[in-house]
Amino acid sequence: MTVATVLRWLFLMSVILLTIGGNVLVCLAVGLSRRLWRTANCFVVSLAVADLLLGVLVLPLSATLELRDSKWPFGGTLCNIYISMDVMLCTCSILTLLAISVNRYLAISSPLSHSQRVTPRRVLLAISFIWLLSLAVAFFPVHLGWNTADYRVQNLDWEFGDEGTDKGRYCQFEWNNNYVLIYAFGTFYLPLMVMCGMYLCIFRVAREQVRRIRATTPSFARSATAAVAREHKATVTLAAVLGAFIICWFPYFSYFTCMGVKEKTNPPNTLHSVVLWLGYLNSTLNPILYPAFNRDFRRAYGELLRCRGSSRRTLQLTHVTLYKRLTFFKLFRVSQNSKKSTAAVMVEREKSLPCEERHCADDSW
Repeated sequence: MTVATVLRWLFLMSVILLTIGGNVLVCLAVGLSRRLWRTANCFVVSLAVADLLLGVLVLPLSATLELRDSKWPFGGTLCNIYISMDVMLCTCSILTLLAISVNRYLAISSPLSHSQRVTPRRVLLAISFIWLLSLAVAFFPVHLGWNTADYRVQNLDWEFGDEGTDKGRYCQFEWNNNYVLIYAFGTFYLPLMVMCGMYLCIFRVAREQVRRIRATTPSFARSATAAVAREHKATVTLAAVLGAFIICWFPYFSYFTCMGVKEKTNPPNTLHSVVLWLGYLNSTLNPILYPAFNRDFRRAYGELLRCRGSSRRTLQLTHVTLYKRLTFFKLFRVSQNSKKSTAAVMVEREKSLPCEERHCADDSW
């Protein structure tokens, strides 16, 4: 193994492990921390699940292709399923990021009516729609041949065990007709424009709120500094979130859009690998950018990483269990003592009664 191969292997494994670990941490933080049991965090969990499935089901196979010089030994059927899973999970991740931006805009523009607009039922319907749309967009084109130049299903004659590189076959999504323009516009460029509009409106609303706070608050240095700090934090947060999305996904869709317009099936090369894994890297950054700017998420992360949450819960459960047991034993002893005293009183009373009332036994027996 050369040095370049070792470095490439280390990079790919690092991306896979960070993607899986980060998104598992998000799911555990929401599931174990009651502070995060809010309706809006359902979108964050959906995003984490999509990125987690990408890291478990897709990224190891993509890394195998990178390390094996694009040789795919599992046949055409599994290649099409792998491509469909890749497209579905990436599309689901992008659309969920769009839903998060819309939810944040509604929360900051109309905070009083946000709970009436964003109900648990509507959130569940939105998440279900995102997953079903991603499933349809991913599996229908590949398995119906909408993405190829001759509208035939790709890789049907690719047998299991045939690596295919010698015959010019590569396990990749073929974008060789005008369908690529519809797909790229619907799943990336349109969500990108909407996200830019949403975050621009959020930034304007945040600046307006800061201006109102400055106008209604006495002009002390402390309050002015706090307002400027909030404005700066909002700017940095929005710039990081939107910037990471553009940097990761714009080169990927631009490259494959150009390939689709040219109607050429180029073999995987260095540029193909760079733009592909740059898009995958967004799934690695999502657990850092989206939840980590929230104070409750940071606390939940700290408790999970330091194992404080589980130890505290175990200690609380132990105290509750001991308290319940002691209370039960006390009540049991009191009830037993009361039964004994009642029985003694009954015996004394029965002894004081005449023999006829006590139903004495017959001596003739």
